[in-house]
Amino acid sequence: MDRTELGRVLRTWRERLRPADVGLPAGPRRRTPGLRREEVAALAGVGVDHLTRIEQGRGAHPSESVLGALSRALRLDRAEAEHLYRLAGAAPPGPGRIGRSVRPAVLRLLDRFSDLPAVLLNARTDVLAWSPPATALLGDLSALPEERRNLWVQHFLDGTDRVVVADDDERDRRDRALVSDARAAQARHPDDPELAALVDRLRRGSPRFASLWEERTVVEHLDDRKTFAHPALGALTLDCVLLRIDDDDQRLLVYSAAPGSPDADALALLRVLGTQDVAAPRP
Repeated sequence: MDRTELGRVLRTWRERLRPADVGLPAGPRRRTPGLRREEVAALAGVGVDHLTRIEQGRGAHPSESVLGALSRALRLDRAEAEHLYRLAGAAPPGPGRIGRSVRPAVLRLLDRFSDLPAVLLNARTDVLAWSPPATALLGDLSALPEERRNLWVQHFLDGTDRVVVADDDERDRRDRALVSDARAAQARHPDDPELAALVDRLRRGSPRFASLWEERTVVEHLDDRKTFAHPALGALTLDCVLLRIDDDDQRLLVYSAAPGSPDADALALLRVLGTQDVAAPRP
């Protein structure tokens, strides 16, 4: 691990970004070029003190999840992200591994969803990035530890999934679709150790997941309608469109409502409320 060069390269890459590049206001007084350290820490979901120590060449070895989060926050391309991993003494995700890096072009696309909730997932359903309205709809995902910022974990293990189901048939359909996604991911990435560990954790922690896993459930997971329980606005039923990013085996989930519908009105109010009345996910 080259701590000195790692700190220098992080500072250089932080200073080359403009606030507008990551959807932040420039503000009237900005004495330093690029992004502030606090802004990068917030975008990456890491502590400011932790980032400060890394930039100053101090502190512990940054984990792969922190390196992936910094790669996304700094809009690094694949070559830059690989260089970052190697400076930190970590092996970049290679063939057969599910990465956490997001291409800058994909992040720019996500930035366009300023008025719609949108969430980017990798093949393990790790939540990699999200639009501001998604925070208002789903709660502050950055407040969750990395290992719980995962769709399967939220649904089967810790109950932070805000999707509500109308009846047992709908619950069964959703359960089977999620387990089928896990089966399909394992078939595409049989050598990914994090995926294998996650599936083992789900099988041990959720009897429902374990039962469906043994059934070898395979169903096609298509666009859907989902109802969310919002703490301030109540139930919102939204259309979910799934956009596939095949080169990186990632999926972008975008939620919307038909113009003029009560749910569209609620979605507009949600954008006004932002996160001010939204309870954070349970720690």
